[in-house]
Amino acid sequence: MVLEIYLDLLSQPCRSVYIFSKKNNIQFEYKKVSLMAGEHHGEEFGKISVMRKVPAIRDGDFCLGESIAIMQYLVEKYGTPDHWYPADLQKRARVNEYLSWQHSAMRPHGSKIFWLRLMIPVVLGEEVPKDKMDAAVEDLDGSLKLMEEKFLQDRPFIAGEEISLADLVAVVEIMQPVGAGLDVFDGRPKLSAWRDRVRAAIGAELFDEAHQRILSAQEMAQSMDGSKLQHFKARILKMFL
Repeated sequence: MVLEIYLDLLSQPCRSVYIFSKKNNIQFEYKKVSLMAGEHHGEEFGKISVMRKVPAIRDGDFCLGESIAIMQYLVEKYGTPDHWYPADLQKRARVNEYLSWQHSAMRPHGSKIFWLRLMIPVVLGEEVPKDKMDAAVEDLDGSLKLMEEKFLQDRPFIAGEEISLADLVAVVEIMQPVGAGLDVFDGRPKLSAWRDRVRAAIGAELFDEAHQRILSAQEMAQSMDGSKLQHFKARILKMFL
């Protein structure tokens, strides 16, 4: 049975799994799950992920959620090149360090900007207080500073000379606020140069394909039927405001 991967490329973790699988020629069936339409709450998807989150995979009778766990599983099963998740103890520790940190830093801060700058005002029609937006930008700036000064330093990539899972996860997270119109690379030449190296290592065509949906998110939001999110409006506002 072919590997099934359940994805919505608006999601940072989904883009990581998608790019990793495509780059490593892992054969899979792409199962699209629309987060904006609430398809992850459907009965059928619940059989794949009781957590109701994407990405998720089904490999025969084996189902797995959480993007980091999924990519580590794919590394082991398909024997992908060592640089993605190095066998070297210290290089792997560098990768794990970023992967452990990003859950409470880069990813949520980037997501918050996406919702505050785009989805809440444009789709839900709610005004975002300036102090909330300023605080979100400050939090993201702090994470970007740590990315440059702690995780990258003077290395080409987080774990050294080659791209790893850490760089892949980082770049898709940093692209999320870009989709909401915030140019996080402006005035950050080190971060911008790193982004270009990651894009080249992945392959420009694949990188651009995977990010096409997030980079057209402003047009998507303007054309969206906001009623699709009304059921979740209270939860969304409580989460971000």
